[in-house]
Order: sequence, then C-alpha cells, then structure tokens
Amino acid sequence: MASGSNMDREMILADFQACTGIDNIAEAITLLEQNNWDLVAAINGVIPQENGILQSDFARETAQSLAYDPGSQPSVATAAPSSSSSPSSSASASAFCPVVPVRGAVVERQPRMLNFCVEYRSTNVDVVLEESSSVGEIKQILETELHVPVSRMQLKGWKTGDVTDSTVLRSLHLPKNNSLYVLTPDIAPTATTSQSGALQESLNQNFLLVISHHEAQRDYSLNFPGSKTIQEVKRNIYDLTNIPVRHQQWEGWPATARDDSMTLAVAGISFPCHRLTVCRRTSPAHTQEQTEECTDVHMVSDSEGDDFEDASEFGVDEGEIFGMGTSASRKSPMMPENAENEGDALLHFTAEFSSRYGECHPVFFIGSLEAAFQETFYGKARDRKPVAIYLHHDDSVLTNVFCSQMLCAESIVSYLSQNCITWAWDMTKEANRARLLTTCTRHFGSVVAQTIRTYKTDQFPLLLIIMGKRSSNEVLNVIQGNTTVDELMMRLMAAMEIFTAQQQEDIRDEDEREARELVKREQDEAYRVSLEADRAKREAQEREMAEQVRLEQIRKEQEDEREAIRLSLEQALPPEPEEEGSEPISKLRIRTPSGEFLERRFLGSCKLQVLFDFVASKGFPWEEFKLLTTFPRRNVTQLDPTWSLVEAKLFPQETLFLEAKE
Repeated sequence: MASGSNMDREMILADFQACTGIDNIAEAITLLEQNNWDLVAAINGVIPQENGILQSDFARETAQSLAYDPGSQPSVATAAPSSSSSPSSSASASAFCPVVPVRGAVVERQPRMLNFCVEYRSTNVDVVLEESSSVGEIKQILETELHVPVSRMQLKGWKTGDVTDSTVLRSLHLPKNNSLYVLTPDIAPTATTSQSGALQESLNQNFLLVISHHEAQRDYSLNFPGSKTIQEVKRNIYDLTNIPVRHQQWEGWPATARDDSMTLAVAGISFPCHRLTVCRRTSPAHTQEQTEECTDVHMVSDSEGDDFEDASEFGVDEGEIFGMGTSASRKSPMMPENAENEGDALLHFTAEFSSRYGECHPVFFIGSLEAAFQETFYGKARDRKPVAIYLHHDDSVLTNVFCSQMLCAESIVSYLSQNCITWAWDMTKEANRARLLTTCTRHFGSVVAQTIRTYKTDQFPLLLIIMGKRSSNEVLNVIQGNTTVDELMMRLMAAMEIFTAQQQEDIRDEDEREARELVKREQDEAYRVSLEADRAKREAQEREMAEQVRLEQIRKEQEDEREAIRLSLEQALPPEPEEEGSEPISKLRIRTPSGEFLERRFLGSCKLQVLFDFVASKGFPWEEFKLLTTFPRRNVTQLDPTWSLVEAKLFPQETLFLEAKE
C-alpha cells in the first residue's frame, strides 16, 4: 500500500505541475501538502491568484467531475451545459488539466498576493499584501508589529536595490515569496540583538561544504556564502550529480535544518567546514515510467499537432489546453511592439517571462544582438561563448510547454548559463518579427532570415545556437519547440562540441600570434631599454659636465668677489707710518697658517678694525680666521673692533698668529 500511495502522489504532483506551470518541485509539494494532496483544491488555491480563471462555484463543480481516481487518468473537468459539450471534450492526457468555464459565469481576475517574511533582530514578521500595494504600506504594517517608527526604518533585501516608499510592488516583478530585513541604525541595539548581529555576520561568512556523492565515490568541496539557502545548495548538487532535488537523500544536515528555504547561516552547520553525504533516493521503476509518459504528453511534435486543431470546437482553446488560460500573461505581450531600443524591449521580455514561468530561467542578455555578439565573439578566444537566440511566439501551442518544462529546467538553465550567452526576442507581433528578420539579414545573411521566415507558427519557439567564426557568424543548430529535455540537452551539447573544436583552433592561432607578438615586443623592449640606457648615460655625462661648469663658475665668482673685497680693503687701509714718527707706533708681526709672517707698523691709536682689514686684504678674512696672541693666549677677533691697539694691549709690538675657525 505504501508504494501505491507514493505512486499516486507522484501522479498528483505531475498533474499539479502541468496544470499550474509551477516548475519548483519543493513549492509544488508544499502547496499539495497544505491541501492534504487534494489535486483540485490545490489547483483552485493557486490558479485564482495567478490567472484569475476559476471561481468558487465553478471549483465545486470541477471538484465533482475531477474526482481523482488512482487507477485511471483523470478526465477533463467540464462545467458547460450538455448541449454545448461533445463526447470528445474530455482529454486523454491529465497533465494538461484543461478547464472549460461555465457559460455565462462572471470571470474576475483575483489580485495576486505576495508573501513577505521580514526579519528584525530576533523577530520575524509575515506580511501578505496585494502586488498593487506600495513599499510604504509594508512599513506601516511593520510599524504596528515592531513598534518602530516608519521614519527610522530601513527596509532592505530587495533584489533591485533600494526602493522608495512610493514604489508599487508590481513594478518590482517580485516572486510570490520574498525575504526582507529591517535596519534601524538610529536605534541603539539592546542585549537581545546580539544574536541578530551574529546572524548578520554569519550571512557574510563563507562555508565550505565537503559533499560526498555515495554512488560515484567522489567528494565535492564547495564554497557557499551564509546567505545561500539549502534549496540552492541542492540545486547546485543536481548540476554536479544529475540527481534531481526531489530524489536526493542527504545525511549530515543538523536537526535544526528542517526547511530547505533556510540559509546556511541559520541551519546550524559547522563553520568553516561541514561534511555531508548525498545519494539517490530509491523510487519504484513504475513511477519513473509514469513520469516519463506524462513528460512525453507535453512533447507535441509536428505530426501530433492535428490532435489539437479542433480543440476550439469543443469549447477549449489551445491556451487553456496548455495551462495558459485567459490569464493576464496572455493579455500582456512578452515584448512591446514598437520599443525604441532593444535593451528596453529585452527588459520587458525578461520581466514578463519571469512573471509567467518563474524566476528559474536562462539569464537573458539585455541589449542588442550586435552587442551580444560584440561581447562574446570579439574578445579573447578562451573567453568566447556561443550565442543562444531564443525566438518566442505566444500563438504557438508549444510555447508554454517548451518554456515551463524545457527552457526553465534546472539542467538547461545551468548549461546555458555556464556555456552560452542567451538572447531572446518575441516574434508574436509583426513589427517585432520584421525587426528580427532585418537584424538576421544584417548579421547572418538572407539565407538564415529566409529560413526563419519559412517556419510556421506551430513550429515555434525556436532556439538558434550561433558561433562567431573569423569574420562571419555561423548558425550551428536550430532547435524547434517539439523536443524533450534530453533531446534539447543533447543538441546543445552537440553544438557545444562543434564550437569547442573551432574554439581550440582559434586558441592555437591566437597563441601563435601572441607568441610572435611577444617576441617582437621583447625585441622592441630590449631595443628601447638599450636606447634608454644610452640616453641616460649621455644625459648623466651632460649633467656632470654642466655641474662641473656650474661649480667652476661659482668658484670663480667667489674668488672674484673675494679678490674685489681684498682690493677694496687694501685700498681703504691707512698708510703705514714711518718708524721715526712723532706718534706712538705699534709694530705687529703676524704668522699665517702656512708659516709665513706678515709685518706692518700701525699707529697706536689705530682701531682693531684696521688690523682686521689688513689681515683680510692679505687673503685671511676675519669671518674665516681668528687672530690669536701667543702669551697669554687671547682671541683678538672677539674684542671690540673699535678698541685701539693700545687698549687691546698690542703696543708697542706683538707677535700674533692666524688660525682657521672651525
């Protein structure tokens, strides 16, 4: 009985995902568990919020006609009068879950609700608002719950950066569940906020997870920030081990890690390193076969398209068969018809794609196709990537299935993100179609544009893999919408093999060219260094010669200046008195540092300054030399120059000697 119950739940989960378009398995299981695995109740709980196509009265009628029977495929719920119904109005594939609204029933769009988990210090507050509300309304609710004034509150955690209080939530293109946190820098934290501070620090730390793959006998050492969730870790492991998240069986997670939405910082794992073990959870083979059958139902090839041509005759249009209904996503185009530039058009496309198919989708390049080519084709050969061009068409019956089941599959998203630059365009509007064909003609030539023009609407969407080859761009593969995940992956890998072979050839050519350029640069550098050395040597010699000339000039000027001073002093000296004169005469004998003697007669009334001038006129300025007596030893240059020789006791005769000042 246990295996039968598991099989039933596998089928319910597959039907629920196909009907609602929810690709996240964990989210789908959570919604089913909230409704006790009641398929109809879970669908009615999701579709009114997302698409607005089911009403409460209609849901009850649908529940009666969609009573789940594990032994058979559920039939299509029909609430229309029998006069307008047909025996063939029940579909054979339960995965599509088409719904025919009651004739005359009022169809109203229910507002889309957004869930916010807001963290403030040690408190978590859950807020549920319509997407038409503003950020300021969230703050008003938090003011009531946290008792923090709105003016002192900073609401952080938005993926688009900081927003204002007047920002409408719808303009942010938020997912249904969001996590935010409140900062109050003006309010001093209390002792109870120490745990919050530690949590914030843990969110900024990097955790090393050593994950052992049991079947492959291999260990993976992965670094994750503390803000990474357990669910994101499991998705990364899926990329490495090819074990889907729902089939992963883990050992080593702490008991506190009860929810996959928890971050590593709060999961209680060891820091800085934590060991885990993963293996594939055993499941019944029949369940896998049943899942594969359900998957095949989604893969509508060209030959199977006739099965759905008459769907509108039975009151069910193609959009409802493929889970799109009459929701706002059908009414709102993927891309405006007359966008001024391709960047704005791609921004609108990305936002609309996310609102329809969820946040798990390829990262679309924002910019023109020429800019995408410029970024990926014209850099270094090692950095080049192929360009994946996704051509969308809302009128194709394959579009919804291809986007939700193939293009948004985790393995495809991961492969495209790692190996390609993905650029998208919407071919639904004729103006956008003509614009794309003109672009293709310019970049690929008329042949590729004509090939795209020949594809019919039901053959869309298309995925073109483009490779830049020397001076031209080459289309490696054109993948149509009627494919499976495995076939899509194989064709992507085949295109990647061709690209890799060409890339290796380009790398070799580039390496050879760089080697030649390196030799030339080295030769040029050696020549430049030699010239620089010669120039530096010549400049040094010139500087040395110029310095010698300058010093010689200074020396000559100093000598000329000293000679001029000496001559002026010599001319200013009073005449030497006669020996037989009537006035008292002082006869002085002065010994120079070289041992020579200077002798001269002075009047006893002469000032010491006259003696100093006489010594300076002989080339011994008193600023550089001092005049000393022999015994007792006195420094005459320290005496008052206005004293007479008699007052200085240098009368009637005295022997002095010159000594250089230190």
